[in-house]
Amino acid sequence: MPVHRPRPSRGRRLAALGSLLAAFSLLLTLPSAAADTPPRGSAYLGMGVADHDGEHGTPVPGDATQTEGVDVSSHQGNVAWPTLWSSGVKWAYVKATEGTYYTNPYFAQQYNGSYNVGMIRGAYHFATPDTTSGAAQADYFVDHGGGWSRDGKTLPGALDIEWNPYGASCYGKTQSQMVSWIRDFLTTYKARTGRDAVIYTATSWWTECTGNYGGFAGANPLWVARYASTVGTLPAGWPYYTMWQYTSSGPTVGDHDKFNGALDRVVALANG
Repeated sequence: MPVHRPRPSRGRRLAALGSLLAAFSLLLTLPSAAADTPPRGSAYLGMGVADHDGEHGTPVPGDATQTEGVDVSSHQGNVAWPTLWSSGVKWAYVKATEGTYYTNPYFAQQYNGSYNVGMIRGAYHFATPDTTSGAAQADYFVDHGGGWSRDGKTLPGALDIEWNPYGASCYGKTQSQMVSWIRDFLTTYKARTGRDAVIYTATSWWTECTGNYGGFAGANPLWVARYASTVGTLPAGWPYYTMWQYTSSGPTVGDHDKFNGALDRVVALANG
């Protein structure tokens, strides 16, 4: 025999509907971690600098003469290299790879285009130490544009190691694990190319995530990121920087850099 339950009153039904609508509205206003996380492959040099690093530290002087450069990724698309050359930019770094899952679709236009206007250029790799080993990523980098040739126009590859745009700043690694991962990448890159890779980083990230490790300074040139009027305190071990990314709001291409020396020093780094 069916059981007949009393139907809720119209007032109760309206109250329940109002509660559901209020809960739904609250959910719409809550921040979404997934929505705030950029898609894999979208990272680039200095992606976290503006958010994490400010003006601090003791200024470190550079050479009196510096040479202007830029760095680009897929975010810049097809780059107007003749315009940059005419403005005084003489060297460039181009994103080639990220992790072992991404290659820059604009790499050929950017890498060859900078070379064709007369620039000295190199390729960089955005590291994701939480996805695969340093050795695997170095191999992937070399196999997809990160190699080196003794032509006087090709800079050694650069390892972009900085804040994780997809999760925890240090990629879930301890300081000693991070140092080991970086060493794994650098050792493999040198074995493949014969060159010591450039290290791109920011002092605050390097201090937090490697414990301010100074063991790479003897072999690997430093490319430091700091958007300020001075480069500030450098990571441990490096007495000077080789390159400095000083702004993300330059003309034509946002990311501009200074090479710590005249153009002949850029050529010297290219030649090894």
